[in-house]
Amino acid sequence: MGKLRAAVVGVGYLGSFHAEKYHLLPDVELVAVVDSVKESAELVAKRFNTEAYTDHKQILDKVDLVSVVVPTEHHYTVARDFLDAGVHMLLEKPITHSLARAEGLIALAAKNNLILQVGHVERFNPAIRMMYEKIKNPAFIEVHRLAPFNRRGTDVDVVLDLMIHDIDIVLSMVNSPLIDIHPVGTSVLTDHVDIANAHLRFENDCVANITASRVSTSKMRKIRVFEHDTYCSVDCGVRRLQLYTKLPIQDPDSNESLSINIEEHNFEATDQLLEEIRSFIDSVQQGKAPLVPGEAGKRALEVALEISERIKSSKIYRRIAPGTAQ
Repeated sequence: MGKLRAAVVGVGYLGSFHAEKYHLLPDVELVAVVDSVKESAELVAKRFNTEAYTDHKQILDKVDLVSVVVPTEHHYTVARDFLDAGVHMLLEKPITHSLARAEGLIALAAKNNLILQVGHVERFNPAIRMMYEKIKNPAFIEVHRLAPFNRRGTDVDVVLDLMIHDIDIVLSMVNSPLIDIHPVGTSVLTDHVDIANAHLRFENDCVANITASRVSTSKMRKIRVFEHDTYCSVDCGVRRLQLYTKLPIQDPDSNESLSINIEEHNFEATDQLLEEIRSFIDSVQQGKAPLVPGEAGKRALEVALEISERIKSSKIYRRIAPGTAQ
């Protein structure tokens, strides 16, 4: 079997990194990059010694797999064309703007026996992977994902831009139906919600409190999880996991003090996007389900859209026009 033919559609900031990873990997050949801005496509194509195109339809029969990294509003149209053509796909998050369109892509991928992986790259953080191994029955989850303002990604609100990462992680960790959502949020520097908090309650009484901001002065990407006799703290930014576990008391009738076992795991810097793309290629080669299938992307989208809509309809929410003094 020869090398798989790969392409990247949308080679802006993030898409150019996708192209770089495919160029580095031995199992694939980057045969094309596509961008509606001709200069962008040509610049990335020259850098990675491949062909540049301005219309994704020009390469439908030239590739085996593709990363789609276009603005969210174009996800469905571009993804549908490739899935119709029998091309395996890594689709950046959020999967689409609507549940109906997400369901359509999932159904099309299943019909054509194709891999559809959604780009929730935080799942490939080694500290997050260990957290899944350590935590079995979470009771309370506290998440903060804060970042300074960056115009990239502001075509959607902070819920679909940042919070959706943690929505995906929480949903994949809690093995119970979500039964209630209490969100708040507001715009600050854009026409969309820029800071938001969502309080999620599950049928098994687990509670998750998720905060996301893209108007903070510094970065924070932390997850704290509590379950019976255990506390787990993950710093996604520095890839550190700390685990505190209560040890059993040997003699209940003694005055023995509480004893805690402490673990700390620090992981070396890893290229999460490279790991994500490697995992995608492995799924294509072996015909196995991806770590983040389309269904997971749809579940995260469903909750994210519910949070966004409730914030927008809330009396607490106020849209602050950019540049308006308050």
